[in-house]
Amino acid sequence: MDVKELGGEFALIDRIRRAPQNKDVVCGIGDDAAVLSLGGERFVVTTDTLVENDHFSMDYFTPRQVGVKAMESNLSDVAAMGGTPLYALVALALPKNISVEWVDGFYEGLYASASRAGVDVVGGDTTHSTSQIMVTVTLIGKAGDNLCLRSSAKAGDLVFVTGNLGASTAGLKLFQKKVPGFDFVKQKHAEPKSRLDVSSQIAQFAHAVEDVSDGLASEIRNITRASGTGAVIDASAVPIDVQTRKAAQALGSDALEYALFGGEDFELVFTVSTSDQKKAEALGTCVGRIIQGEGVSLEKNGVATRLQRFGYDHFA
Repeated sequence: MDVKELGGEFALIDRIRRAPQNKDVVCGIGDDAAVLSLGGERFVVTTDTLVENDHFSMDYFTPRQVGVKAMESNLSDVAAMGGTPLYALVALALPKNISVEWVDGFYEGLYASASRAGVDVVGGDTTHSTSQIMVTVTLIGKAGDNLCLRSSAKAGDLVFVTGNLGASTAGLKLFQKKVPGFDFVKQKHAEPKSRLDVSSQIAQFAHAVEDVSDGLASEIRNITRASGTGAVIDASAVPIDVQTRKAAQALGSDALEYALFGGEDFELVFTVSTSDQKKAEALGTCVGRIIQGEGVSLEKNGVATRLQRFGYDHFA
């Protein structure tokens, strides 16, 4: 049996998960980051790997942009936990013919993102690969007073999302099909930015929070599974920038599909009680609600249809 037959990425994670042995583990496998209680303080720890020709391509990424994406994808996980990033470790697997200029450009982008977030790079590892570039960043930060876990959503909550969705997937497809123009949309894919600018505010009143790395539908599905609830997404409310809509039209696609099932927008999806609706409206757009039961439905023109597919899966 291969991993696809098992059920894909999330089924594999469920298979390898084990209960923590140490009482210091506040939150282990199953959220955007782990949470550890050490010396009377709580820390968030996360790690992400980027693989050439999967997460990025040197056909349309600059080395600097690879460094930006590697750091920002990890910063986004810390933002989703309501934490403050502090330290990073960087592991690089590089082909033996890689140029010094490539490495310089990569670290220029990585350090630029790290500096923006107040993060120090304190170590890592460098080794060779047979052909592809592989980058792994591990990020350590302090947890906030309110842990924003996926499992904290409650029936009756409203679902909000920051920013606009679908641009990263639109940008990727523009690059792949070599469609000229649409520089704003392409930049959203090649130079993402985590939402650390609003995450601490959201953490003050939100229940569950997750970053949009695999598509809005996937992230809401993750929240409902962890919380033992269901959800309804309002298709008409999903925020999509006009440039993303134009790009999707040029590609002969539906921008809503990109927003729901694409991913790598690195916005934050969060649930709040109705009493905090006004606070949430200052930071995002209401795209649905948490309900009793299970499953995620998409509501169009007053008709709700149960979703059978979700976002990106590495093994699908």
